[in-house]
Amino acid sequence: MKTNVAVIFGCRSVEHEISIISAVQAMAGFDREKYNVIPVYGTKNGEFLTGEGFDSIDTFKSEELIAKNGKKVVLTNEDGKVVLKFINGGLFKKKDIAVDVAFPIVHGTNCEDGTVQGMLEALNIPYVGCDVMSSALGMDKALFKNVLHDNGIPVVDGVTFTARMWAIDRESVMKKIADLHYPVIVKPVNLGSSIGISKADNDDELKTAVELACSFADRILVEHAVEHLREINCSVLGDRNDCEASPLEEPFMHDKILSFDDKYRAGAGKNGSKGMASLSRKLPADLPEDKALEIQNIAKETFKCIGASGVVRIDFLMDTANGNKVYVNEINTIPGSLSFYLWEAAGIKYKELIDRLISLAFKRQRERENLMFTVNTNILNESSFGSKSKVGKI
Repeated sequence: MKTNVAVIFGCRSVEHEISIISAVQAMAGFDREKYNVIPVYGTKNGEFLTGEGFDSIDTFKSEELIAKNGKKVVLTNEDGKVVLKFINGGLFKKKDIAVDVAFPIVHGTNCEDGTVQGMLEALNIPYVGCDVMSSALGMDKALFKNVLHDNGIPVVDGVTFTARMWAIDRESVMKKIADLHYPVIVKPVNLGSSIGISKADNDDELKTAVELACSFADRILVEHAVEHLREINCSVLGDRNDCEASPLEEPFMHDKILSFDDKYRAGAGKNGSKGMASLSRKLPADLPEDKALEIQNIAKETFKCIGASGVVRIDFLMDTANGNKVYVNEINTIPGSLSFYLWEAAGIKYKELIDRLISLAFKRQRERENLMFTVNTNILNESSFGSKSKVGKI
């Protein structure tokens, strides 16, 4: 019997389109002898749709096709089983679809940050990837840095502040940033795909960069910029008990930082972007064996530190002017293209990667079924809690 997999993508995020690219890539990589793939597209206004052609990039190039073919659905738990329910009634209402496992391929705020994962937790369905806590930590760059720093994992110095602090006491914030010394990198705390990120070499550029970042998020992170920089990326696959690191890649950028265009528009052909798979890179990265092993070990340590699961990509900064010192930059808990190209370099084909991710989802669900989530009590029958007939005491 085939496994029914609901692939969830899109949703309310500035990375909506990137999610579509990653999901379409993944759906093309499923072994259809093993899996029934059910596309579940989250619109930008919070609806979920499924329909014919929702596994094709061409559908999402046309609002008319989405509207024509899309049927509104909700995921719900009925009698202990999760189903995809078509919510439009009528004579020709479609039959509900049983779902065995969810596969969220979402990027950015309101999606990758634990929001979708929380919905799936509430439904009690196995799902691929990081759980609520590790997803939230991975998305919040400031908290992620704090957790790593407290666990002895190297990160660059930074300052975090809110948009309100910037508005009412800019001079105080700029004094703290001055201690980092220019140049600096300015980032929205909770976005990915390099959106809203820019480099500043002086006060004027800093003000412009912060204003840009504030248009995307209400918390801003400013970090000292490593000037003599090589960026190195590593994917990790597994769970907190057992994980492995991929070969390393060195992405090439065309600007001061690795930009959105570098990641998703460079190398795009007539059929559009291929996501992170189209990025210009050297794979494997040209590094001494001991340095590569050091980075892979830090990657696995970072993965376990936040309790990650599934497949992630961890981005590193290497300071070539300081003995090739390595810093963890950020983690992508649902990486663009699922970092399949890094695992292909390790001899793991896309279909096998998907198999392993789904197996990890079922493994975590089995482990959680051994935990206690409810306790039988008689507390409601023992107290009235404000009823007119009797006031109970706790």
